[in-house]
Amino acid sequence: MSSSKFRDLSAGTKSLIVIEQILFAGALLSAVHLNELYNIVDFQLVPDGFLLLYAVIFGLLNQLSALALGLYNSKLRESFRGIFRRMLMCVSVAFFVATIINPLYGKNILPIELLAIASSISVFLVSSFRYFTFKVDFFGFGKRNILVMGSGERASIIERRMRRDVDRQDFTVHGFIVMEGDSPDGIQRETRLKIDDTLVNYALAHNIDEIVVANDERRNNLPVDELFACKIRGIEITEILDFIERETGQIAVNLIYPSWVIYSNGFASNNHLRNTLDWIFNAIMALCLLAVVWPIMLITMLLIKITEGVHAPVFYKQERVGLDGEPFEIIKFRSMRLDAEKNGAQMASENDNRITKIGNYLRKYRIDELPQIWNVLHGDMGFVGPRPERPQFVQGLIKNLPYYNERHNVKPGLTGWAQLKYPYGATEADSLEKLKYDLYYIKHRSFLLDLLILIRTVEIVLFGKGR
Repeated sequence: MSSSKFRDLSAGTKSLIVIEQILFAGALLSAVHLNELYNIVDFQLVPDGFLLLYAVIFGLLNQLSALALGLYNSKLRESFRGIFRRMLMCVSVAFFVATIINPLYGKNILPIELLAIASSISVFLVSSFRYFTFKVDFFGFGKRNILVMGSGERASIIERRMRRDVDRQDFTVHGFIVMEGDSPDGIQRETRLKIDDTLVNYALAHNIDEIVVANDERRNNLPVDELFACKIRGIEITEILDFIERETGQIAVNLIYPSWVIYSNGFASNNHLRNTLDWIFNAIMALCLLAVVWPIMLITMLLIKITEGVHAPVFYKQERVGLDGEPFEIIKFRSMRLDAEKNGAQMASENDNRITKIGNYLRKYRIDELPQIWNVLHGDMGFVGPRPERPQFVQGLIKNLPYYNERHNVKPGLTGWAQLKYPYGATEADSLEKLKYDLYYIKHRSFLLDLLILIRTVEIVLFGKGR
C-alpha cells in the first residue's frame, strides 16, 4: 500500500494495523519470556536485538496472512465467529511460513515448539482484541465529517450507493447543500441544507473535514473563492468522482466527463520496464502455480470423466476478446453440459441449470480456471486484469456502456479487481458495475495493486466465494 493510500485510511484503521502488529510481535516475546520462566523448551538464548527483529517479522507474516484472508477489509461482513475462524487460519498460515524461513536464522534459530506457543498466544490476544472492537465501535472515532456541495443527481449517488453503515465507516455526511441547477429528483431522504452564511464560516463552525463538490450544474455556479478559502484553512476539497473512487474502489462511469479522464492521473502505462518484464513475471508465476496445483488438476480430470463419462471432454475452449480487442481462445475445465449453448451464446446466471454437479464445485473454488495457466504462458492473459468477455457480448456492451472498450487497453487476467469487489455478473447492469471496478484497476494499475489482488484472491478460493 502506497503512503498516499495509507494517509487516506481513517485513524481507526491505521490504529488497528499498528495495534495488531504490536500484539503479534508481543505474542512471540511473551512465548520466549514464558519459556525462560518455565523452561518448556531447551534452546540457546538469542540476543535481544535479534529477538525483537524476529518478533517484528513474525508480526508482519501474521498481518500479511490476515490481509490475504480479508481481515483488514473494512467492509468485511462477518459475525465474530467468522472472524475467529479466519483468525485461526491466518495464524496457521503464518506459523507454516515462519517454520519454513526459520532455518535461515542460523544459530539464532527458534524452536518450532516456541513458534507454536507464540501462534497460540497470538490467537488469544488478537481474537480478544477483535472481540472488543466488534462489540464496541472503537474504530469509528476517526471518521471524516464531510459536507456535500449539491443535492441533485450527481450527489444522490452517495445516498443510493453508500447508504449502509459499512459503506460509511470512514466518514459521516453532515448534509447536502442545495445548489442552483440541481435536479429536484436527487437527494430524497438525507439532510438538505440552505446556507445563509459564507461556505467557509459554515464549514469551520461545524468542524467540516472535507467538502465534496457534486452539484449538477457547474458552469458559472461554483463558489471558487469560498472553496479556495476553505482549502487554505485545511478543509479538503474533493470532486465527486474522486470521492466515489476513493471510498468504493470503483469509477462512476455514468458521471465521467472526458476532461476528467484527460487530466486525471493513471490510465496510461508508461512503465516500460514493467511492460517488458510482464510476460516473464506472469510465466514464472504460472509455472510455480502449475507445480502446486497439478494434482488438483489431475483429480479434476478424473472426476469429470467419472461423472460425465469416459468419452466426455474435460476441457472447454471459448473465444474471448483480449488486449487491443484481439480475439483468442480461452481454455477451462468444462463445468456445463455439452448442450449448454444449443440456443446460442448466453451469459452464465446464478443457479444456472446448465452447470453440472461437479461444475458447481469447480466454479465455487475457481478450479475451472486453472487450465488458463496455458493462456498465461502463451501470453494471451496475465494473472491480474479485467476478465475477458465473449465477442458476441462485447460488441453490444461497447455500444451501450460508455468507456467499455477502455478495458481492452490492458491484458485480461485470471483474476481482477472486479472479481474481488463484484464477483457475480450475468446482465448488462452487472457488466456496468464490473466496468466501474475494471476502470479503477486500469487507472491505478501497479505491481502493489496486482499483489494485493492476488493475495485477496486467496480468500475467495479458500472460502469458496467464486462463481
